[in-house]
Amino acid sequence: MKRVRISKRAEERVRRGHPWVYQGEIEDVRGTVSPGEIVNFEGHRGRTLGKGCLNVYSTIALRVLTLDPQEEIDRSFWARRITRAWQYRKEVVYGKESDSYRLIFGEADFLPGLIVDQFASVLVIQILTAGIEKHREVIQEILWDLVHPAGIYERSDVGVRELEGLSLRSGLLAGEVPDLVEIRENGLRLKVDVKFGQKTGYFLDQRENRAFLKRFSLGKRVLDCFSHLGGFGLHAGFFGAREVIGVDISESAVQLAMLNARLNKLENTCRFEVANAFDFLRTVEREKERFDMVILDPPAFAKSKKNLEGAIRGYKEINLRAMKILSSGGLLVTCSCSHHLSWDLFLKVVEEASLDAKRRIRFIAQRGQAPDHPILLGYGESEYLKCLFCEVV
Repeated sequence: MKRVRISKRAEERVRRGHPWVYQGEIEDVRGTVSPGEIVNFEGHRGRTLGKGCLNVYSTIALRVLTLDPQEEIDRSFWARRITRAWQYRKEVVYGKESDSYRLIFGEADFLPGLIVDQFASVLVIQILTAGIEKHREVIQEILWDLVHPAGIYERSDVGVRELEGLSLRSGLLAGEVPDLVEIRENGLRLKVDVKFGQKTGYFLDQRENRAFLKRFSLGKRVLDCFSHLGGFGLHAGFFGAREVIGVDISESAVQLAMLNARLNKLENTCRFEVANAFDFLRTVEREKERFDMVILDPPAFAKSKKNLEGAIRGYKEINLRAMKILSSGGLLVTCSCSHHLSWDLFLKVVEEASLDAKRRIRFIAQRGQAPDHPILLGYGESEYLKCLFCEVV
């Protein structure tokens, strides 16, 4: 097997649990290695540390598979890792209330570059790295034999693949997948577009935060910004809100949200409209409307460190606007899915927004991603979702 030597700095980070070695931390490559090929890697003093997938053309050049140099990377290796991930989800997701979850969460499941979401009887996979690309067929076979889905659909149509030298791809891999898949979440029925929707079709990481709304929704007037398929807003309506308004810039998402409202007999309580959330919040403030609850679940404003400054301004503005339209004692549910915006920064943004809005804030709950999106110690990138439940007085 080909061998790679990594720097002292990278070795220390890998020993502490981080699964990435960057391009500038590769000190030596012995032999010609094709993108994604499995190699032995060693520390700066030449001691073998483990095995990983190497792609010298990618910024993240080496992705660690195992720290056991004797472990073979064969079909049984992939089967063990996938089975372990599947069994863990069976423990942490309750099937009676919710039948959909993230089955494989990349590096946090020790399968770098592989995402698999299960939507009811359908699997949706994303292959993000050259290393996983080389083993896609055996991974697909293992998933088919283990889970017995009705179908497997691929959504490897994200730009990060181009950084690995891979083309974008999506389509049916096995079985049958309908245009819309119906799932259950916390007692609701939801139609999800796994073929053309955002990411893999639906954001499963907020499942338990949406369930948490049950404590607060009864009789409330709710505004759900960046509503996507209506997940938060429909939960509020299902839990007894008297009125829910959801806004999203995507017309197709709003159409699905309205369909999901009808599916759950909530069309008289929940309505959704196409709008830019920033503009909508300004209009509501100008017209002096008031809500008992405002939910902010925007897309990642900071997709990289270079975007962080602008992202902070965006997060502050929407939180400021939301605080100004909340009734005294109202609930603000505010989220960020930007890894680069740390908890400390996020809390500072909310604090500064409250000062500018001249509103006092009491934190009720500080929550993160659902347990089917586990956080791997030593790999901070696996902790990305922040969700605050705040009372605004």
